[in-house]
Amino acid sequence: MFPFVVFFVVVGIGIIESSAANSNYHTDDLGTIIFANILFRHGDRTPIDPCPNDPYRNESLWPVPFGQLTNLGRHQHLLLGRWLRNRYSKILPETYTYYDIYVRSTDVDRTLMSAESNLAGLYPPKGSQIWDSIKWMPIPVHTITQTQDNLLAMKKYCPRYEYELENLKNSPEMKRIDQDNAKLYSYLTQHSGKKINSLEEIEFLYNSLYIEELYNKPLPEWTKYVYPEKMKPLAEKSFAIPCYNKILRRLKAGLLVGEMVQHLVEKSRNSLKPDRKLWIYSAHDETVANFLMALGLFDLHCPPYAATVLMELRLNSQKEHIVTISYKNSSDEPTLLTLPGCILACPLSQFVRLTKSLIPENWEQECRLRFESNEYMNSTGIIEILTASVLMLILILMLIIGLVYWHHKREHAQYYLRLTTEPM
Repeated sequence: MFPFVVFFVVVGIGIIESSAANSNYHTDDLGTIIFANILFRHGDRTPIDPCPNDPYRNESLWPVPFGQLTNLGRHQHLLLGRWLRNRYSKILPETYTYYDIYVRSTDVDRTLMSAESNLAGLYPPKGSQIWDSIKWMPIPVHTITQTQDNLLAMKKYCPRYEYELENLKNSPEMKRIDQDNAKLYSYLTQHSGKKINSLEEIEFLYNSLYIEELYNKPLPEWTKYVYPEKMKPLAEKSFAIPCYNKILRRLKAGLLVGEMVQHLVEKSRNSLKPDRKLWIYSAHDETVANFLMALGLFDLHCPPYAATVLMELRLNSQKEHIVTISYKNSSDEPTLLTLPGCILACPLSQFVRLTKSLIPENWEQECRLRFESNEYMNSTGIIEILTASVLMLILILMLIIGLVYWHHKREHAQYYLRLTTEPM
């Protein structure tokens, strides 16, 4: 338990120091924004899959089907889009063109719709772009199926990641956390009707209760003893698990960090083609948490709807390229964060150096499992070997059975005499 506690204390101290630095650092000292990577969570949604004993499990009790973006969620991103328009008005033309912005989303309805709602606020149609009475401009949002998405959804299968994550969950410190909360797990399992045996399961249940409370639905009596006081801290801790150590961060969020850093470098060299101003990513609460965890900037919490991370490239008064990272988790102005090992306005060269260890050189190869021979093997190779082994075993068994049958037939043939039917 001790290393786990120390980790969260250190992260908390880092955020406090970042906030302190922010209070003593004027915006004018940060130079002029020339480019931004933007990562945000989708807007308000309905519960994804309520537990068996949930009194609001009937989908007809909700304004939209389970897991879908609500009107409130659309409005949240419309407002965020307008806020982004105001923040980047000096670098982003008012009318949309392919050359200025690129938007990518996970292949989930609520993130795709959030991106579209955000763009409606960012680019209200003007002039020749008003194509009908509707005040909306269609803008491309790119995506890829989740099982193949190792950049944003972070769900493409990675054997090494799954192996390392399982090792973490079976480590003494994690086992101790489960043991310390065994009674709570049992209580929640009994009343929810769903097996609760991990921080992730607690977070899932906590999220459903949070949404029901948000929609003014009276919670069952049993929740009063555990929600939110006992469940919230554990739900918050669960967001640290997927990127808890260096190898998990590298395999889970490294590609996203790497792509953003590449954008910054190419922009600083005038080699970003097309020469875009914004690169937007629409994703989930765990995406935001994983990204901040990878950079050592995550303060334990459940990222709220429309939570936004801004990684901005700036040009200071000395014409030097610097990078700032900000986190906007409410309607307030974003908070500037300091990358560990750097200053608030981090020189681009130093930012690249500090993030290099997070970025895999060959993600596919690093995802392979390592054996004693220090050779790597991916899941396909393992399946091929197992299949070949099974086939070989079947052939051996068939050969043994054939030999036994042949031997048995030969033994009996020694005493077999043919009866003649010819007349005497």
